[in-house]
Amino acid sequence: MFEPFARADQRRWGEVYLRGLLLDGRRKSVEPMAARLGEDGNRQALAHFITTSPWDAAHVRARLAWRMQQVIKPTALIVDDTGFLKDGDASACVARQYTGTAGKVTNCQAGISLHLASDNASAAVGWRLFVPESWDPASPKADPAKVTRRTTCGIPAEVGHVEKWQLALDMVDETRSWGIDVPLVVADGGYGDAAAFRLGLEERGLSYAVGISTTTTAQPEAARPHTPPYAGRGPRPQPVYPEPAQTVKKLVIAAGKQAARPAQWREGSRPGTGRSGFKRMYSRFVALRIRPAGREIRKAADGPELPVRRLLAEWPAAEPEPVQFWMSNLPADTPLATLVRTAKLRWRIEHDYREMKQALGLAHFEGRTWRGWHHHVTLVSVAHAFCTLQRITRSPKETAPA
Repeated sequence: MFEPFARADQRRWGEVYLRGLLLDGRRKSVEPMAARLGEDGNRQALAHFITTSPWDAAHVRARLAWRMQQVIKPTALIVDDTGFLKDGDASACVARQYTGTAGKVTNCQAGISLHLASDNASAAVGWRLFVPESWDPASPKADPAKVTRRTTCGIPAEVGHVEKWQLALDMVDETRSWGIDVPLVVADGGYGDAAAFRLGLEERGLSYAVGISTTTTAQPEAARPHTPPYAGRGPRPQPVYPEPAQTVKKLVIAAGKQAARPAQWREGSRPGTGRSGFKRMYSRFVALRIRPAGREIRKAADGPELPVRRLLAEWPAAEPEPVQFWMSNLPADTPLATLVRTAKLRWRIEHDYREMKQALGLAHFEGRTWRGWHHHVTLVSVAHAFCTLQRITRSPKETAPA
């Protein structure tokens, strides 16, 4: 992993920092790690290595991606974001913003990550620190105090506010530039609700299964546009759909609960009758063919007809209405079980976040610099990959196809 490092001391302290992340101990910031590392516990050297040493985290992540691709044999790229809760306001890009980590708007940093994933293993190989508009000097919402702190935090001058879905596309492009060609992307509704994100994936020739909100609108597959009669004056009317688009929730409810079919997607953690002795995850799902609506979709469409996509909705037998929705451009003949397993694969990224935060100190970095944050999350990803390799080596059956 550290072959790109230019100096021997960088390789040495990189290895020491990794050992600090892997050792037992509740806190994985520099000072407590140094205390546990014995004669290698040089706090000043570790702090310099992680915060200011000029090594490129992207080079390490590229090597990590090459190594883990061989082992994981990924079937999908998964993108998501996680919060790094902060008490103060001096860390790079910290602001009051919503994070699912706390389930509310709070003071935090937001990190977007990309993971190589299969049913049995995953690894974080891409990271971006989200820059809120208050930290962007070019934004009308810029906060002068935060803009002033950019220099102290070492935020590059060319880095400004970019939407999270665009950062996700940038990471997809970066991963593909490394020669990692995984033709499927999975994400939650924070990304799937952005039509520009879905269109960006399609422009790259990628398939996707992404969460969407209940208010996403679409036309039924059978709907066809018609051209209103010309009144003889002004420009000729353009083809339009005769009925307004409906929410995906209404479309699924119109199909009825009888349209739901049972599907299993993986084994959970509770004892059961699954192949490995655990209970299979099971629910009922409705799959429809729809035509997603919206201005961006219409502008990108090739002709007056909106493109056809797959809508998947989970509708458990005990629930009066569907509870979760996904959209996909997978082929029309994709079996329901495959569609469900693909949409549900996002659980792997939650699993990664939990392991990296609880055991490896993902959110424990106390430095305030842009470079330091990217260094830390990259090395946590390396430590997590090491743990994954150990697990696979000891339990090779876990990598067998489901």
